[in-house]
Amino acid sequence: MKPAVGQLRPDGSLRHLLTLEGLGRERIERLLEQAQRYVCEIGGVAPRRSTLAGVTVANLFTEPSTRTRVSFELAAKRLGAEVVNLEVQLSSRVKGESMLDTVYTLEALHVDVFVIRDAEAGVPGLVAAHVDPHVSVLSAGEGSVEHPTQGLLDALTIAQSKGRFDDLVVAIVGDIRHSRVARSAWHALAALGVKELRIVAPEGLMARPGEFPGCRRIDRLDEGVRDADVIMMLRIQKERMSHTSLPDSDRYFAEFGLDPRRLALARPDAIVMHPQPMNRGIEIASDVADGPQSVIRTQVRNGVAVRMAVLESVIAGRSAAS
Repeated sequence: MKPAVGQLRPDGSLRHLLTLEGLGRERIERLLEQAQRYVCEIGGVAPRRSTLAGVTVANLFTEPSTRTRVSFELAAKRLGAEVVNLEVQLSSRVKGESMLDTVYTLEALHVDVFVIRDAEAGVPGLVAAHVDPHVSVLSAGEGSVEHPTQGLLDALTIAQSKGRFDDLVVAIVGDIRHSRVARSAWHALAALGVKELRIVAPEGLMARPGEFPGCRRIDRLDEGVRDADVIMMLRIQKERMSHTSLPDSDRYFAEFGLDPRRLALARPDAIVMHPQPMNRGIEIASDVADGPQSVIRTQVRNGVAVRMAVLESVIAGRSAAS
């Protein structure tokens, strides 16, 4: 779903990041290269710069989040920005103030970048269409349609492990229909030229007809992961099991859970990914999630680096355009 507002400035620099759709391979590769410079091994000293000195970043989260909000906050602070965090339980939006009114108030307080996470599709794009020309909007997750920085960090994790995209088979498994993670991963990996992208799900969670064009649709996990280079498991929301024809947790794991036996069907050097939070014993076994082929902690680490790259890019573009 493309946003109503353009993401680029007239000079072609990145102003907003609302979707990876249409962003193009070259720009995505540049962002990944920029992010790689900020990657820090766990236990190392995190890199810091003053690129965002004097810039104020506001994180507006109307959905609960740990990894995404904290990584955006750390990314901004490590680049020298001031950070304001607003959650729906604490903001005036609870009292009936609209998102745009909240944004206008914060604009008057000299906020330069809004990072927005909202359960309703279209909110980041709406805000982007109404902010002042010097202000940028970044989506931190939008309904079930977009999570662009997650797509970038997933691509970065694959690049680090595999070093290429054009001969890879990637299987995305689980709740495809409702997953913004799956959609952004698809946008990124299709742009980067992945050889084969599979979406693997039971009928009740498979993408609707016409969605995910170019992907191979598979309704059995054994077939979906066979000879795959990358297996990306998605979180199953338990509440959906009681509202659809899905089996209960135990039956779901028996049919669609990634365990050592199924992982052995993939290529010997296959990597296992998950955006978290995980339902251990439902979509993934603990010995797989914590096993030697898992890169789940690496994904978390890469989140800060990717968000540093995106923040730096939108502010650098603003400076160049002014």
